[in-house]
Amino acid sequence: GVLVLLFVHLVLAVEGLLWRAARMSSDVLVWLLGATSAWILAGVLDQPGNGAGWLFSGPGQEYLWLGLPILLGALVHDIGDALTVSGCPILWPLPVKGKRWYPVGPPKAMRFRAGSWVELKVLMPVFMLLGGIGGASALGFI
Repeated sequence: GVLVLLFVHLVLAVEGLLWRAARMSSDVLVWLLGATSAWILAGVLDQPGNGAGWLFSGPGQEYLWLGLPILLGALVHDIGDALTVSGCPILWPLPVKGKRWYPVGPPKAMRFRAGSWVELKVLMPVFMLLGGIGGASALGFI
């Protein structure tokens, strides 16, 4: 189950981060990269101190922590969507003020278009660097 969960989310990560290259290549290559990454990551995380037993230490709870990065990824994704011109309907499908699509986010002057230079040249490198530092720190490399 852990490998399947890692595979699905790593394929989604490859599709999201390398979407231009993924569109020009075959889906099989994206799946192979996801499968290889899941296999390597599962092997790294299975070592003592690298994830298994990190937060949930009871018997049978070794991989319960996998839900935390998924939750964090969904939260960061929603925040990123909220920063765009369209906003993010966090409470959808619940109606807010009679509308089902009620965008939550900063004032319109602070928002940007998805795929603009702000996202590609500023935000993407910053978040990739922070993610790399966070991953290296979680695995004890920093």
